[in-house]
Amino acid sequence: MVSSKVLVGQVIIRTLNGKVHWRFTLQQLERVGPKSVGVCLLTAAFVGMAFTIPFVREFTRLGLNRSVGGVLALAFSRELSPVVTSIVVAGRIGSAFAAELGTMQVSEQTDTLGVLGSNPVDYLVTPRVIASSLALPFLTLMCFTVGMASSALLADSVYGISINIILDSAQRALHGI
Repeated sequence: MVSSKVLVGQVIIRTLNGKVHWRFTLQQLERVGPKSVGVCLLTAAFVGMAFTIPFVREFTRLGLNRSVGGVLALAFSRELSPVVTSIVVAGRIGSAFAAELGTMQVSEQTDTLGVLGSNPVDYLVTPRVIASSLALPFLTLMCFTVGMASSALLADSVYGISINIILDSAQRALHGI
């Protein structure tokens, strides 16, 4: 617990002091961002469809077809998109980061960086933290868009609720945020 706080402090201080290896940061950004888009969007589409079914079914039964899009938009923007994106990225990228850094620790490459006068935090940790911090908001926004699109398509094709009604309701609900 204490070591993780120390590591976070080191990353913040190194970033503020400008000790960032931008080439490595861009490499990690490519790993976290574009190489994770497919898995994130596929997961968001299926979660969106699965989440839509009970809402549309109950709202249609109650005669609240014009509220479906707003409820889905609020659920996706506040909870589902950030959670789905975080889980997918943590599973895919977090495990890759851990495996890579663990292998480097076992083969004593991190110690070698220290001996050569390079701080391992500057070289290994800071680029990954910056890349993840930059990529996750964009991935979340894309997941929100795909989740809403899959929900609207499912509601239109299966339950007959027009996409325009869903998008209008979503726009009205999100306008107040």
